[in-house]
Amino acid sequence: MNLQQTLINWYLVNKRDLPWRNTTNPYYIWLSEIILQQTQVAQGLPYYTSFVTNFPSVFDLAKADESSILKLWQGLGYYSRARNLHASAQYIVSELNGEFPNTYSELLKLKGVGDYTASAIASISFNEKTAVVDGNVYRFLSRFYGIDTPINISKGFKEFKALAQDLIQSVDPATFNQAIMEFGARQCKPKSPDCTVCPFNQSCVAYAKGTIASLPVKIKASKVKKKYFNYLVVLSNDNKTLLEQRQGKGIWQNLYQFPLVETDKPANYDMIVDTVKSLDYVNEETFELSLYNTSDIVHKLSHQHLNTKFWILTLNSNLPQGVPVQKVESFPVPILIGNFIEDFNF
Repeated sequence: MNLQQTLINWYLVNKRDLPWRNTTNPYYIWLSEIILQQTQVAQGLPYYTSFVTNFPSVFDLAKADESSILKLWQGLGYYSRARNLHASAQYIVSELNGEFPNTYSELLKLKGVGDYTASAIASISFNEKTAVVDGNVYRFLSRFYGIDTPINISKGFKEFKALAQDLIQSVDPATFNQAIMEFGARQCKPKSPDCTVCPFNQSCVAYAKGTIASLPVKIKASKVKKKYFNYLVVLSNDNKTLLEQRQGKGIWQNLYQFPLVETDKPANYDMIVDTVKSLDYVNEETFELSLYNTSDIVHKLSHQHLNTKFWILTLNSNLPQGVPVQKVESFPVPILIGNFIEDFNF
């Protein structure tokens, strides 16, 4: 069996019609690849369309302000991807005169671009023979060859990268890369793939050994931390609220949120009211505090779970430094905050 040609034949029949497959423009390929990191195609497609519409060229993206980019990105998570997009666009415009890097090695110099993204752009836009290795590729290759080397360690990456590089052809590497990724996404799926219709079911090691469900192997990550977030949703007499911009290198850098009280255990009313009384914009005699959600909203990130309460703090006074409530939706916020804003309906 010719693995390469079988993959390509399958792809030409089964591929999805996606907008970034109708172009070799490296800017659009780059946008699609960054958006689709940690994101399913169905979720990423409208974001891709919005970015192309709002920033049709790398020059448009470079001159945009970060806040507008983060707002457009809202809901995708991993916001460093958006900040890296902006930084790389500015680098391409200012340092490369708007000319996109056209080799794998040069693409790796862009902020936020690693082996996979550089390989995808180099092969699709510039016909360079460099193999992609993403979750879909790991899954297909580990099952087809019966490889149990963990994919999230350096040895695993090197082994699968070398194998993929051996398989990719010099003629039309773009189609091969897209075929193997699409095959992993649509046929060799993570759970319950229909192996009876797979063109490789006569030669797949995992199918023969009954190890489909256990491959690829991934070493378990360290224990997820549990945190307790309490947001103060301030409502003033002059119809304003408070938003603060997150600083530092932690989660949601430069996004906006309501004033946050983080506690080391689930907070009760007395704990939060003591904090409220210490705030310089609160008159102890003229406020009301109530809990909006009786059960914690658990927001799961890759390395931590945020157990979240929203507390409504009503002031019988004005808030000169506040944000008019009708403008709240214009700020880029984490999806956790965005969902609350939509539900609360200021």
